[in-house]
Amino acid sequence: MLTQQNKSAKFGVFITLAGNCKEALTFYQSCFGGELFLEILEMPLNPYSIKPVISGSLISERIVLYGSDLVHDEGYQMGNHLAIYFPCRNTSERFSLIKQLVGDIEDFPMEMKKQRLIEITDLFGVRWILGVSPEK
Repeated sequence: MLTQQNKSAKFGVFITLAGNCKEALTFYQSCFGGELFLEILEMPLNPYSIKPVISGSLISERIVLYGSDLVHDEGYQMGNHLAIYFPCRNTSERFSLIKQLVGDIEDFPMEMKKQRLIEITDLFGVRWILGVSPEK
């Protein structure tokens, strides 16, 4: 049974789905159960024919999946559609974690600090999605 405690952000796998995030996470919900949460962009965005999912999460007792329709700058390629999602408590924690994972971040654009999701690649080539819940 889902409780308020396990509805909160958890460590999980992040999947880039390039246009079918809602369909895929709904399918996974039918397989694993749980609650599905979707943040959908309310305006069209090229090249998507649908309103893309900015951030989605499926939280069940057995698995936590996060995903998005938004594709990396290099486009969707086999191998770059998976990342480790880590929910940060706040933007300060996320910034500290970025410094630890990436090292020198002098050129890191400060305007990115307010974004819901930030994607980085660490010193070992591992792709991370660092999330911060929207402020209420």
